[in-house]
Amino acid sequence: MNDIHIRPAGLSDVEAVLRFWREAAEGTSVSDDHDGVARLISRDPEALLLAESDDSVLTGTVIAGFDGWRCSAYRLAVHPHHRRQGIATALLEAAERRFAALGGRRSDAMVLEANERAHHTWAAAGYHREDRWRRWVKPLGPG
Repeated sequence: MNDIHIRPAGLSDVEAVLRFWREAAEGTSVSDDHDGVARLISRDPEALLLAESDDSVLTGTVIAGFDGWRCSAYRLAVHPHHRRQGIATALLEAAERRFAALGGRRSDAMVLEANERAHHTWAAAGYHREDRWRRWVKPLGPG
């Protein structure tokens, strides 16, 4: 693995992150727009973690959200040209360090059912599927 650096995203990173997710992430979220990502960064400036190569190329992301009750990992994505180099592992370790520092007790991850490659990544990091729970959602307003 080349040296990677992990840092929190800033507001100046929003458009680059959105472009990155269109190329590297599976699926989309209702919050995948400038306002959604900017709101995340403004509300919790340490939540969106970026992995960059030595030449400052964005290679991976994870959202490490903590609401005071739950630690939640979202948007773990590694650029296709940089996969299998330990970037996802480094991002998850950074997220877990953040969670531990905030007093978190367990990390939950949102993983698409159809993304089997991701299932292997999460399992290798020590996560397991919890079948007794299901996610229930309700859109709020237009969009």
